[in-house]
Amino acid sequence: MDELDLRLLERRVDELIRTVERLKDENHLLRANNVELAAEKARLLERTELARSRVEAMISRLKGMEREA
Repeated sequence: MDELDLRLLERRVDELIRTVERLKDENHLLRANNVELAAEKARLLERTELARSRVEAMISRLKGMEREA
């Protein structure tokens, strides 16, 4: 290999190192975002379940009132 080939190879290796570092940072951010989204999903599911329970209770009460009338 001559000097030019070595410089080109060194430049490519430097580019690859930068790319790997950028991808590692991006992966870290994506994982953190995934954790946040999973927590938000759990909160929303809990709220949905609570709302569903309340609606079912209201329907039961309305049916009870309907039978009494």
